[in-house]
Amino acid sequence: MDKDVNTLLILDFASPWFLLDGFLRFVRNIIPPLRFATRASGRVLFTQTSKMLGNYVKKPALKLAALSRLQFYREMHGRNKKAMEFIAKGWSALKEVDRVIDYCERNDKRLIPLLRTAKENFELALEVDNSNTHARYWLSKLHLKYHVPGQCHAIGVALLVEAANMGDPEAQYELGCRLRVENDYVQSDQQAFYYIEKAVEKLHPGALYLLGAVYLTGDCVKKDIASALWCFHRASEKGHVGAAIAYGSLLLRGAQVPEHLTKFSLKRGSSAKKMNSTENTETNPVERAKVQFQIAAKAGSDLGLKWLQRLEEEENRLLAESHSNELSSQN
Repeated sequence: MDKDVNTLLILDFASPWFLLDGFLRFVRNIIPPLRFATRASGRVLFTQTSKMLGNYVKKPALKLAALSRLQFYREMHGRNKKAMEFIAKGWSALKEVDRVIDYCERNDKRLIPLLRTAKENFELALEVDNSNTHARYWLSKLHLKYHVPGQCHAIGVALLVEAANMGDPEAQYELGCRLRVENDYVQSDQQAFYYIEKAVEKLHPGALYLLGAVYLTGDCVKKDIASALWCFHRASEKGHVGAAIAYGSLLLRGAQVPEHLTKFSLKRGSSAKKMNSTENTETNPVERAKVQFQIAAKAGSDLGLKWLQRLEEEENRLLAESHSNELSSQN
């Protein structure tokens, strides 16, 4: 049996027929010892089980079905891997365009080789794996945003809608934003809200921030400060600058934090010291706001730095006033 096990372990996985054959030999060798190791009351059951399993795996139709299923998964994995390689190449070319596009014209001829490389790689990714939503989204963005050779806005919109309907959160957020902004003659707010909610279900930070703004203003939905705070809280956890600043500003204005958010934060403490510091932060809205502004500042937001400076100046002013009051009371 050890010999068969070792043979099974060193099989070439590129050959599914040898893999299946090794598995059948392994099963035939391992079941008889199990049968004799049982008690007398269970011998019949194990004997019947071994016969049934042996007959099951020996049937040609089942062997062919298992082989075809294994081959299908291998091909699908290979397609996904190849598609992701093409997407990575196209994404790298597009990032290089974004790096230099601010220093030249948008239709600069020097950008065309990079844009053509990105477009070709995204198209190749779709040819390899037509169900890849990332390739659809990036190819749609290429048609809608950049002056790429063969640019077509209709193709870009169609690809964006397909990617959104297939469940890609980036595409859902992008489509929701475009439906809200670009349709002056079509009442598409409800449709935009639908796609934004779909992206929120996958905790997309931009969609969370936008939905929080919708709840805060009461646009298209009933005004709900608690829901807005929840959206800003989750987006801020993912590093969204706008959500962190909005969350901190609402806290300074006296907005009541929902109880479930407070309990969720308290449960994260792993030690008594961390729990106590968390409780102090939870009861002090200024400290909570400061944490949010620090998140924004670490992400490079000037507005977050200005809020922190303003809070520091206010704290220094209050300390100076309290100190002067103590001196006057002593005198």
